[in-house]
Amino acid sequence: MQPRRTTNRRQVFEALAVGAVPARAFARPLRKLEEIVIYRDEAFYAAFPSIVRRPDGELLVAFRRAPERRRFGEKLTTHADPNSQLVLVRSRDGGCTWSREPELIYAHPFGGLQDPCMIQLRNGAILCSSYGWLRLFVNRLEKPRKDIRHGEFLFLGGLLLRSDDGGRSWKGPFRPPPMPEPDALDPWGQPLPLFNRGAMCQGRDGRLFWVVRCFRMGRRPDDLHLLVSEDGGLNWRYSCVAAADPKVAFSETSLIQTPAGDLVGFVRTMNLDNHTVVIRSRDGGRSFDPWQDAGFQGSPHHALRLPDGRVWLVYGYRHPPFGVRARILNSECTDFATAPEIVLRDDGGNADVGYPWSALLPGGRVLTVYYFNLADGPRFIAGTICG
Repeated sequence: MQPRRTTNRRQVFEALAVGAVPARAFARPLRKLEEIVIYRDEAFYAAFPSIVRRPDGELLVAFRRAPERRRFGEKLTTHADPNSQLVLVRSRDGGCTWSREPELIYAHPFGGLQDPCMIQLRNGAILCSSYGWLRLFVNRLEKPRKDIRHGEFLFLGGLLLRSDDGGRSWKGPFRPPPMPEPDALDPWGQPLPLFNRGAMCQGRDGRLFWVVRCFRMGRRPDDLHLLVSEDGGLNWRYSCVAAADPKVAFSETSLIQTPAGDLVGFVRTMNLDNHTVVIRSRDGGRSFDPWQDAGFQGSPHHALRLPDGRVWLVYGYRHPPFGVRARILNSECTDFATAPEIVLRDDGGNADVGYPWSALLPGGRVLTVYYFNLADGPRFIAGTICG
């Protein structure tokens, strides 16, 4: 009689990660294992993270950091700040410890920056998108301008940065294109460069797909459009409308490609009770189906393909109890309305939480990072490990 063969669980998942074991044989539910703090400093407001895992296993978490204005006697700290910068921290031990002092990615010479959204390309380069705001003395403007304002801030539009050395140095900023028929200008009177917060997607053929948001200057709700790059983000061409509606406004969007080749986007909305919207292109980004209401609240989103082919969809939950939630979707992302909801955090101090982003860890685990606050305290970058 042959002795019974046993396999160490860690060995199984390591084999799974390199493709030595059929991933579909180990499909399983993910459960919450641990909460971690990635970066916290009470002098700063840290928010809007993204994460990539380098080929050597190093984790990079980028986020937007601004002064904690309440420490200077101001009533609140807001999402628009003239001193907000893009920074990152690193972990070389799977998220157990993180670099203490953030490294600067970019500081805009004219204003504050938002939402560093990283994607790691197959050649190892990292592309990071962002956008910015210029603070104004509103009462000193000489004449009306054809630009985008948010209170005392003027919109600078989108920008792109690129690193070829693991985030140690960055090239740029590079200016994304405007709409083919632009109707908004930047502070210098040039067509406003397109932007959006959310994950780009590199397709199987190497092309980059980016769903961007177009401001409509109040004439109708903001809509979404698809840009495509065939050279790693150096140049972009306009493809098509991704989502538009006479009543619903669309904004932050994250993309993923399915095994069948569909491009699926998970979209934040306004005027739809904060419902998630799903968009889908079945023809390689030449056109999109009509948008679908996913039937649940949450925003913004990030989608990560798991080793077994399923999709880990995470999103902020800005309703009591405030926190972060997730769903595990099938490989084609068709069961978004019925997949059970998983609560990762429900102890947020208020609605100013979320913006999650995920990366795979060794052993079949997932690290989801987000910004958080407890009892309306300083905003910090945290994470939840599931496995």
